[in-house]
Amino acid sequence: MPTWGSLLLLWAAAAATEDCPAECTCRALETMGLAVDCGGRGLTALPALPAHTRHLLLANNSLSSVPPGAFDRLPQLQTLDVTQNPWRCDCGLAYLRLWLEDREPQALQRVRCASPQLAAGRPLGQLTGYQLGSCGWQLRAPWAYPGVWCDVALAAVATLGLALLAGLLCTAPQTLG
Repeated sequence: MPTWGSLLLLWAAAAATEDCPAECTCRALETMGLAVDCGGRGLTALPALPAHTRHLLLANNSLSSVPPGAFDRLPQLQTLDVTQNPWRCDCGLAYLRLWLEDREPQALQRVRCASPQLAAGRPLGQLTGYQLGSCGWQLRAPWAYPGVWCDVALAAVATLGLALLAGLLCTAPQTLG
């Protein structure tokens, strides 16, 4: 029976590594999942990663940004090494920063920015949201909210109603006793 168990594990490991990107090497882990090594491959974009990726090495490439949601379909991903890349620390890196903040906050100090000038040479973890750029997340001016215009219309109707009521009271015959 142990022979069958070993064969089953070998088959599962071989099947799991079939999805390995051509630019990377994959190794099945004893605890299920994959260790995917894409380090030092000159990557300028993320390859399609296997869904069972648990450990991912992307260090020492030419990556400058990570598309939003890039790691969302990798639920087993536990460790991520993205050091030694020429990161452009602007809105394009906001997703990576949030992902690392949630899962590997200590890694934020090891990820260094290459550009823009405001962030060059600084760890990603030291940058504020303002320094990453507005990313289209600016709050609208208070007058731009539809609720404000509803409030103005309601106030105008209430004022008109009070003026009409006052006019009626002034013109109504006095009936005092």
